[in-house]
Amino acid sequence: MKYKDYYETLGVKREATEAEIKSAYRKLARKYHPDVNKTKEAEEKFKEINEAYEVLGDKQKRQRYDSLGANWQGGADYTPPPGFENFGFQGGNGYQQFSFGGGDMGGFSDFFSSLFGDMMGAAGGSRSGGFSGFDFNDLGNMGAGQTYSRQRRSQKPPKSEDLDVTKTLNVTAKDLFSESPISVKFQDMHKCTNCSGGGYCSHCGGTGIVSETKSIKVKLPKEAKAGQKIRLKGEGKVDSYGRKGDLYLIITPVDSEYEIVGSDLTKDVEITPPEAVLGCSKDLKTLHGNITIKIPQMTSTGKMLRLKNLGLPKKAGGYGNLNVRIKIVLPEKLSAKDIDLYKQLAK
Repeated sequence: MKYKDYYETLGVKREATEAEIKSAYRKLARKYHPDVNKTKEAEEKFKEINEAYEVLGDKQKRQRYDSLGANWQGGADYTPPPGFENFGFQGGNGYQQFSFGGGDMGGFSDFFSSLFGDMMGAAGGSRSGGFSGFDFNDLGNMGAGQTYSRQRRSQKPPKSEDLDVTKTLNVTAKDLFSESPISVKFQDMHKCTNCSGGGYCSHCGGTGIVSETKSIKVKLPKEAKAGQKIRLKGEGKVDSYGRKGDLYLIITPVDSEYEIVGSDLTKDVEITPPEAVLGCSKDLKTLHGNITIKIPQMTSTGKMLRLKNLGLPKKAGGYGNLNVRIKIVLPEKLSAKDIDLYKQLAK
């Protein structure tokens, strides 16, 4: 699921005061209320605004949300802590539903439900005993006759696939070349086993969530392709029943020096215009060691020189190729004499 930036939704800074958050919410709620704005976009926006205020307008929920950290990017992948995915609010789609004048406005997002389901389902519900994100009295008679209903979903043991975790694994050509397992670190978030959030807790600080850095060893497959998945059994989430899910790592080649396609590599080599015309020798650093290559005369930009068996390991044995792509570049500085020579050549 995708991480939601509630501060961005309300247009406030992370250090905003309660008064600033409430003021921003009221302005947006008036603008996008369904009795004022009849567009489909406004309907979705109104739900997002209410959800954001449900979190930021409640001290306990805001504290838990802020514990995720300020470095999350809007729209980034987010995996709920184990145990939180069991909570929800029964409605047409299994989550909390709101009805405005008989019309269905949809419910909280999966992100909200995974992070705050236990708090919303607890005794007393939200901080006002109802939906705290929207106070109809704040908007005058606009919300007259509007109602909502909430029913907690019966808790059942999650399916085993609900415990699986999928993460992106960025790898370099050096990682894929190595025969040894690489070390992978990632943040593991899980529900605090000492408390349910709120109050003082030495383990989670009262947020209800514990964040730990987990390190594992991963053996990369030969001729790995972008998007290929590696399954690590039992390295996923653990539920209260002791069951373990699996961790799936999606291989994503990220290398500033090489382009990676299977077992083949492509690398740029820069030469000057005179070198392109006359030919030259270039020292080249490869994963197999340093070599010297010869650039033939009259070589144009984009020309490929294929160096066999200097790429990545193959499944069947041996190595792929290293493709050297020629790139002609001008010197950073040219003397007046150099420029005159280019003028003569242009004639």
